[in-house]
Amino acid sequence: MSFLGSIVSKILHPFGGSSDAQAKPADAPASAPAGGGAAESPASTGGGTTAAPGSIDIEANLAKLAADNPQKLNWKTSIVDLLKLIDLDSSLSARQKLADELHYTGDKNDSATMNVWLHKQVIKKLEENGGKVPADLKD
Repeated sequence: MSFLGSIVSKILHPFGGSSDAQAKPADAPASAPAGGGAAESPASTGGGTTAAPGSIDIEANLAKLAADNPQKLNWKTSIVDLLKLIDLDSSLSARQKLADELHYTGDKNDSATMNVWLHKQVIKKLEENGGKVPADLKD
């Protein structure tokens, strides 16, 4: 499973609610954010959507995980904290791998810019894969 696929699976089905352990995110173009330095290209990871659009409340799933976590994690804006919350590798090399999967074309050594772009793209992919995303997470 791709790194993005692991993220989608852990957020959309954090409590074992899906029998599809190999869920993969839907193919969709990755849009370039303002000043993010990314070209539009397909985020080809294979597979289809795992749920009907907007049917899984990702904020509720993540809030539950955050409530059960002893660390105070700013998962709503930080890709590092989001990865920590779902117990995935949040190292720079892991984030660079995710950036490669999502076709990030900016400078991967500019981690601050890359991290903002990654968070937006992950939220977008969650929505494309059946997640109900509140407006404040789309900004």
